[in-house]
Amino acid sequence: MATDRRASWLKGVLDLLVLACLTEGENYGYEIAKRLDEAGLGTIRGGTLYPVLNRLEEAGLVEAEFRAAERGPGRRYYRLTGDGRRHLAEQGGAWLVFHRSVKDVLGKGGVEE
Repeated sequence: MATDRRASWLKGVLDLLVLACLTEGENYGYEIAKRLDEAGLGTIRGGTLYPVLNRLEEAGLVEAEFRAAERGPGRRYYRLTGDGRRHLAEQGGAWLVFHRSVKDVLGKGGVEE
C-alpha cells in the first residue's frame, strides 16, 4: 500500500523534479531517471518519464535536441528554457509551501521523520 501512495505523490511533483534535474545543464532521459533514483525516489521507468519530458517540451518549458552517437543509439538531450526556469521557481516554491503545511499538520499529529 505504501508503494501505491508513494507513486501517486511522485506523480504530483514529477514535472518539477524533472525541471530541477535540468537546472545544472542539459541531460538525457536515462540520466534524469538515474538522478531521481539516486535521490531516493525509486526507479522512474521510460513509460513514465518520457511522457513528462514530451509534455514539458510541448509547454515550452524544455527544449530537446537529438544527437547521433558514435556508438549505439542517438539520444535526445533536454535543457530548460527561460519559461521552464520561471515555472520551476514559481511552482517549486508553491510545492515547498504545501510541503511545509503537510509536515506541520503531520508533526502535530505525532508523526516524526
